[in-house]
Amino acid sequence: MESYTLLRQFADSWMLLMLFAFFVGVVVWAFRPGSSNTYADTADIPFRHADRPAPEHEEDRT
Repeated sequence: MESYTLLRQFADSWMLLMLFAFFVGVVVWAFRPGSSNTYADTADIPFRHADRPAPEHEEDRT
């Protein structure tokens, strides 16, 4: 069997399945419960003031 044909069949079947499973895993990992607390500080970076650091506690934000 020609190597191009073999690789093409592999890419059309198993590689597609593996990449889809990887994509679903990344989406599940990004939206897992508890991740919003982990990324809350990172999400606020564009809104920080340049002259002072962001507050460490939620009740300090005003």
